[in-house]
Amino acid sequence: MKLFLEGNSFRYECENLCRLFFPYSPVCLEEPSQNEEEPWAVARIQSGEGNLLYEVQVGAGEKKVCRQAIKPELLEYHLTNLLYAAFCELTGYTPSWGMLTGIHPVKLLRQYCEELGEEAGAEKFRAHCHVSAPKTQLALRTLRAQRPAVELLEENDFSLYVSIPFCPTRCAYCSFVSQSVEQAKKLMDPYFELLLLEIRETARVTKGLGLNLLSVYIGGGTPTTLSASQLSALCEEIRTQFDFSRCREFTVEAGRPDTITEEKLSALKAAGVSRISINPQTLSDQVLQNIGRRHTAHDTIKAFELARKAGFEEINADLIVGLPGDSLFGFQRSLEGVLELGAENITVHALALKRSARLVNEGGDLSLHKRGEETRAMMDHSIERLTKEGYEPYYLYRQTRMAGNLENTGWAKPGKLCLYNIYTMDESNTVIACGAGGVSKLKDPYSGRLERIFNFKYPYEYIDRNGEILKRKEGIIRLYEQFRQRLH
Repeated sequence: MKLFLEGNSFRYECENLCRLFFPYSPVCLEEPSQNEEEPWAVARIQSGEGNLLYEVQVGAGEKKVCRQAIKPELLEYHLTNLLYAAFCELTGYTPSWGMLTGIHPVKLLRQYCEELGEEAGAEKFRAHCHVSAPKTQLALRTLRAQRPAVELLEENDFSLYVSIPFCPTRCAYCSFVSQSVEQAKKLMDPYFELLLLEIRETARVTKGLGLNLLSVYIGGGTPTTLSASQLSALCEEIRTQFDFSRCREFTVEAGRPDTITEEKLSALKAAGVSRISINPQTLSDQVLQNIGRRHTAHDTIKAFELARKAGFEEINADLIVGLPGDSLFGFQRSLEGVLELGAENITVHALALKRSARLVNEGGDLSLHKRGEETRAMMDHSIERLTKEGYEPYYLYRQTRMAGNLENTGWAKPGKLCLYNIYTMDESNTVIACGAGGVSKLKDPYSGRLERIFNFKYPYEYIDRNGEILKRKEGIIRLYEQFRQRLH
């Protein structure tokens, strides 16, 4: 897709809108020709007599749409609002999340509500951003559910994230840094030992700063690719190094049912893990085959039985709408199956295909992104069904190139919310990350600013340059010192 800007520097905002409507047409900054077959857009601002003329033109093939507006001031919103309306007319498609392209829509809604009050803030969110009434209501319900967890926070609280970037196989839709055990087995032991070093260094830094651990989340990848003894050692290291007196939850993403054993679950339970995830994604064996998973629906049921036997009373299950080969009826069956298993948390994701996903790189079936109506019907059904069963949405985020331009929503039974999920998506609390691909997000409790410190993405980088990662932990000290200096 060609994008041409004139008289403005709003490239980032305009590019995001182009991707919203044409997710698989890479954007290049180039003036389109008169008879362009591929989609294109021109966005210009011209000075007039005391006013500014905003003008956009968009087209594809023989179809072309032009829009103009005269405004007294220079605002990015005036241009993107015009561009959004033109794209809607060109494509005949109105996204349910309107012109929002960011990851954290609930965070934006919270800002509006704090500024204007809940009713006026929700109305601004709906009207200003062109969000549909159902999605505005979903975001508002999520905001209300999050409020007690956010109010619980104190200025020195933090959450700990630990990354285990290995999986038994790589799913066809996956774009994360996780690697299959078959390809990376020789890296697992050295990675594990260096991860323990980083955990110790993180504990030293946080103790020195007087930070209080509020939640722990071990994710990936699939943490249960580790052996039972490694899981025990990892959890024990975390419990030994950190003060758990204020910690309210300890989550491990067991994830893939084919990695879950009675021995591993016993090890996690003995280590004080309070919450686990068992993520089938679907309970259709055929769809599981389509996405490159080696487990079956029966493996999920068996994993739940083992977890209940081990004493786990808080289990999350992930489902994905829009998977290749799935249907509305198939998704409904999967959701009913997870409800019968009694999962306390159910997270419903919309399939997001990034360029690095195997399903894209191998020329897989991308028509699922054209099946927007069926995908949206799946998501609408999940909202209706989970609400009826007494679950509440408590965290929500969005990604680029999502099937149906939808959202990922975590649902929980009363009293079963995962604090870590709220804090990392709402960005209301510091999250310190250990392991490959980890990103520490340091929240200034006095100004609301967020600072990031990145770990190396891939396990081999993490191993080869571990000394640099340990040094980066000193950056946490420097940033917190800056936060506190600004206070005084």
